[in-house]
Amino acid sequence: MWSFFARDPIKDFNYEILPENQEKSGIWTLSRGKRKTTGEPVSVFLYEVSQGTEEQTQLAKAAFKRTKTLRHPNILSYVDGLETEKSLYIVTEPVTTLAAHLKLQAEKGGASDLEVSWGLHQIVKALSFLVNDCHLNHNNLGMWAVFVDRAGEWKLGGLDHVTSDQGDSTSLPPPKVISPDLERYDPPESPGNGGDKWTGDVWRLGCLIWEVFNGSLPRASSLRSLGKIPKQLVPHYCELVGANPKIRPNPARFLLNCRSPGGFMNNSFVESCLFLEEIQIKEPAEKQQFFQDLSENLDSFPEDFCKHKVLPQLLTAFEFGNAGAVVLTPLFKVGKYLSAEEYQQKIIPVIVKMFSSTDRAMRIRLLQQMEQFIQYLNEAAVNSQIFPHVVHGFTDTNPAIREQTVKSMLLLAPKLNETNLNQELMRHFARLQARDDQGPIRCNTTVCLGKIAPYLNAGMRQRVLISAFSRAAKDLFPASRAAGVLGFAATHQYYSVAESANRILPTLCTLTVDPDKNVRDQAFKAIKSFLSKLETVSEDPSKLAEIGIMFLKAYLLPWTTKPIISSAGIFVAIVGRKSSEAVKKQSSDWSSGWDADDSWSNEKDADGQGQSSPADEGWGNDWDEDGSLAESFTPTPRSIASTEAPKSGRLSSAQEGVRLASDYKWDGAEGKSTTSDLFILVFSVRKYRKCISNNHAFTPSGLSKAELVKKKREERRKELEAKRAERKAAKGPLKLGARKLD
Repeated sequence: MWSFFARDPIKDFNYEILPENQEKSGIWTLSRGKRKTTGEPVSVFLYEVSQGTEEQTQLAKAAFKRTKTLRHPNILSYVDGLETEKSLYIVTEPVTTLAAHLKLQAEKGGASDLEVSWGLHQIVKALSFLVNDCHLNHNNLGMWAVFVDRAGEWKLGGLDHVTSDQGDSTSLPPPKVISPDLERYDPPESPGNGGDKWTGDVWRLGCLIWEVFNGSLPRASSLRSLGKIPKQLVPHYCELVGANPKIRPNPARFLLNCRSPGGFMNNSFVESCLFLEEIQIKEPAEKQQFFQDLSENLDSFPEDFCKHKVLPQLLTAFEFGNAGAVVLTPLFKVGKYLSAEEYQQKIIPVIVKMFSSTDRAMRIRLLQQMEQFIQYLNEAAVNSQIFPHVVHGFTDTNPAIREQTVKSMLLLAPKLNETNLNQELMRHFARLQARDDQGPIRCNTTVCLGKIAPYLNAGMRQRVLISAFSRAAKDLFPASRAAGVLGFAATHQYYSVAESANRILPTLCTLTVDPDKNVRDQAFKAIKSFLSKLETVSEDPSKLAEIGIMFLKAYLLPWTTKPIISSAGIFVAIVGRKSSEAVKKQSSDWSSGWDADDSWSNEKDADGQGQSSPADEGWGNDWDEDGSLAESFTPTPRSIASTEAPKSGRLSSAQEGVRLASDYKWDGAEGKSTTSDLFILVFSVRKYRKCISNNHAFTPSGLSKAELVKKKREERRKELEAKRAERKAAKGPLKLGARKLD
């Protein structure tokens, strides 16, 4: 009756055994498992009690006890256990057998000597701990007693036959009694016949080394054939399997011999692993030097070791060790081995935190290596957490940081929202292009603007590009002028026929006599390209509508989902879910401060009481009506020297890493928009043709209608000023205290 109410202890066991990938390990069955509450992966060693297996059950209970009490970094870690009348469970860290690990590595090309050297180092160190510190003999060392964790580190297990060298109250049967096949691993001398307490274990260590490099040992005599054992390891291996037990070295002595100069375990991988094990007690200067050297060696380290051993130490060093910028290079190298999900969980939070750092070295390294992690950043994180910190680099006093900040915009632009891209970024670009005292930075700003043009809002492109590239074409730095020319060429699809003829070609023509030959060459190429478009329209005016529609598509299609051409000749483009009033308001916001010449307006109103607009930050405020330079950047003697290319052909330290505009490949490819709202604009092709024709028609005076409207507006303004002056002169000066009557 009481058995009915008895609880089954296995049901209360906190771990679930997974049925797949079960392996045999001596008398144990190794299975994968997981914790029921958290899903944390573990390994479960299971032994089932059966009739006639009393000796094996005795070994299983001894192994349960030893695994639970022995704790060492190189011995299999005990997590939990359960002992019942029918079975024994030992729960450990997730591992696999060494034989299965080597087989998997062989399919990938074989385990490297670096990995094997560190694995043997760990096993010998664990064996030394048992022999010298615990005064125990393992008696069961072999492939079946070595396990490998997720980081590729080797762990000593198989503690079934462990005995004390000082005499044990309970005698355990030797391995060959349980498994006769293990007899070939026994040393040639009889037990207790000469030699030290460790002679049997180091003999089996020699057998393990032979099997790691050559496969399963067929017979004891095969140990004489070295096979694939590395030359650096041969003399020390021969000591292990020597016929005379008295010359077999202590495991600690064997470790020192292999770590000597030129030894098998004397390499950068073992050195790095030993440093990581003791990193908590190292001095800050030692840590800094270690992380600097680590990035050079990571390419030769095993992938699993980098993911599960090096990466946690790098993250800990940044979070709690104040390691700073030195962890960035190895961190991003290790990040290449992670999946997208792992990268999001482990590295992205650290990167976001790094961008808020005030350490200049940290900021510039983040900008330089942005290409390695930009694909893992989502748009929300970029706009809210990263971009607000990055823009501080545009106003930094260090030219190198300003330069890297500009270059980083090539990667960030596709992820920026409407406000950050079209307002905040353009404001900084305008200031850099006009006022920065470093020519290469002004050049790279122009280059970057041409590259990110497809991502800009259509209205912003129309108001910014021509003015910005025209300014660059008059820069004192030759590479900036070349960048302005190539900017026009790369964004040609965004300009109408009138803009090409009236605004772009005159600017390009002035560069045909530029002192720099590269600028002249680029100018002639661009002029030919724009002229060919104008000649096409001149020869066949019917193609004007076709070019106009292409111009329209260049402005709208990057923001469309799927354009539809209906049979009635109506062009429909889905560009946003905003009402026409909202579109007009937004368009007016974009054009705030811009006059007909795409320059920030700084004029006063008719009453002379106007307010100044943000002219200091906009494009075009430095150019007069005729295009001549008015208040543009005038370098001091020092800045002139900094903008001129050195005679040696090499850039100064502040200009290192700057690419000339001619080095960029201008492909003019259109980007994809990230516009969130949709609204519908419907254009009639026939009306558009009429509009194009009217806008480009010329009046009898020889002026285009746009120029005529501009001229009339100027005449009207002068007329109003004259009338105002006449009224003031007629009234005469006002007397003190007199009240002005309207």
